[in-house]
Amino acid sequence: MKGARRPEVRLPPLEPWDDGALEPDGDYDGLAFREADFAGQDGAGARFMDCALTGCAFDETGLRHARVLDSVLTGIRGVGTDLAEATLRDVELVDARLGGTQLHGAVLERVVIRGGKIDYLNLRTAKLRDVVFESCVLVEPDFGDAVLERVEFTDCTLKGADFNGVTMKDVDLRGAAELGIARGVERLAGAVISMSQLLDLAPVLAAQLGIRVEG
Repeated sequence: MKGARRPEVRLPPLEPWDDGALEPDGDYDGLAFREADFAGQDGAGARFMDCALTGCAFDETGLRHARVLDSVLTGIRGVGTDLAEATLRDVELVDARLGGTQLHGAVLERVVIRGGKIDYLNLRTAKLRDVVFESCVLVEPDFGDAVLERVEFTDCTLKGADFNGVTMKDVDLRGAAELGIARGVERLAGAVISMSQLLDLAPVLAAQLGIRVEG
């Protein structure tokens, strides 16, 4: 199994952001965003490159088709953030607190999601390559019809994950602290799990295959 390639983000000296509001198709390069409140703002199509976003709020923020490149996002929070069809490449997302984040149709490449908790993450039809979920909690994440290649779950808690229709290649689930799959257990071809995880998933697999277990 090929392991995920992690991002190597080396930020240049950054200029502080002090312009207040995001703009659609805005171009943000080499900026430090600290404790900014972007709730309800429209930054669709914006590009963030070599940026650090720390403690920022993204409640109902529109970032559809945005591009986040070579950047570090630390302690961000938000409910209903729209990142549909966005591109995240060489990104570190650390200690996020997010709910209902829309990343359907997005492309994630060389991304580490470390720490924090994300509820109801929508990754339907997304493409994930070289992505690591590390020491985080994912509650009912939806990977429906997504493509996962070289994706690792390390000390990560998965609760009620939906893998319906997913395509996997070199996906390592062995390090998951908790592996709860609500749908799509039959789509685990291309993934590797531990023996203990196999035993935990046995009832779900038996039900999927129509096997009745008695005694």
